[in-house]
Amino acid sequence: MAQTDSELMRALHDEHAGALWAFVVRLTGDRMQAQDIVQETLLRAWKHPEVLDPSRGSPRGWLYTVARRLVVDDWRTKRSRVESLPGTLPERGQDDTDQMLQSWVVADALRQLSLDHRAVLVECYFRGRSVADAARVLGIPEGTVKSRAHYALLRLRVALQEMGVSR
Repeated sequence: MAQTDSELMRALHDEHAGALWAFVVRLTGDRMQAQDIVQETLLRAWKHPEVLDPSRGSPRGWLYTVARRLVVDDWRTKRSRVESLPGTLPERGQDDTDQMLQSWVVADALRQLSLDHRAVLVECYFRGRSVADAARVLGIPEGTVKSRAHYALLRLRVALQEMGVSR
């Protein structure tokens, strides 16, 4: 890495900050908070230059993971402040934070698929239809449903990996 720290951070920012900011805005709904989280995420990348090693591939997955964890940490910190007030404790089992964030991430990844691929996944996985029922609803042959589902799942996996989601 012959680049100076400032050149490296500028390149990292130029390549990933826009997509990272959009991702965090979707998670938080707050543009200012998203800017803070992106800045903290890039600072952590600067502190861990090993993630920027080209032999490890694109650092985008790592950046998305760090940003998502910062959002969760921030949300939990804010929630714990509210819960410390008398009479505001949630009932047991009400913490759906991880599930909610996970559904947002999956929805964001689904938006990256083509309409045809998304339609097949919605029918088969979200609505629970059989291949035959999905084919009838979508007006396409069953074999097309199967192949679109196969390729849609592959593309969805790639999109999730790029967003830092691992198994």
